[in-house]
Amino acid sequence: MSKILVISDIHSNQTALEAVLRAAGQFDAVWCLGDLVGYGPDPNECIERIRQLPDLVCLIGNHDAAVIGQLDLGAFNREAYASINWTKKILKNENHEFLASLPEKLKIDQVTLSHGSPRNPIWEYLLDLNLVLTNFSFFDTPYCFVGHTHIPIYYLYNGNGHVNWRVPRVDESFQLTEQTIVNPGSVGQPRDRDPRAAYAFYYPEDHCWEPKRVEYDIAAVQRRIVAAGLPSRHAARLDEGW
Repeated sequence: MSKILVISDIHSNQTALEAVLRAAGQFDAVWCLGDLVGYGPDPNECIERIRQLPDLVCLIGNHDAAVIGQLDLGAFNREAYASINWTKKILKNENHEFLASLPEKLKIDQVTLSHGSPRNPIWEYLLDLNLVLTNFSFFDTPYCFVGHTHIPIYYLYNGNGHVNWRVPRVDESFQLTEQTIVNPGSVGQPRDRDPRAAYAFYYPEDHCWEPKRVEYDIAAVQRRIVAAGLPSRHAARLDEGW
């Protein structure tokens, strides 16, 4: 049975990324849903590590797009703006080229992949149920995997104009049913009050989704954020997962 590692929103947090890869063990492919950079202190290291992964499929996220000049920085808050500007200064040319090569949206067999939403892959946050309902008409596969909100969650369209949602328990495997939008959460900056790095496995043969979490050395990342002169808020929020 194929085992696909699904990750999103690494946000320049190499320590969290390496913890996920160690915990994940063996897998057959990687689907990365974007935002490799932003907020954290390790943009080049994270991009280079991602590029080494086997059978990689990777999308561009809004922070990635901003760093390479594809998004107006005025759309970001003050702290995010500062982090993007810092990243632009230190990003290696080959890593800039890699980000510029990434697609916004992909369809692989029965799954649509998008960073934000199927309707607006770069920017739209699927936090409002009305928005979620609208987005079910913007993909034609049974399943859609998204990131961007940093919250592990799935939405199920019940066919009568309503959406059911649930935050799955860690290690609780479940079978996806048509039509479902599912989010693995964030590797590098979780925002569901659980500071552990989030990721998931997808088993395409039986359409099974398995959410995962792993602890990592948050203090080490916080020290690097401070040493780089990045906004202190980006360090502080890692402790509580907000």
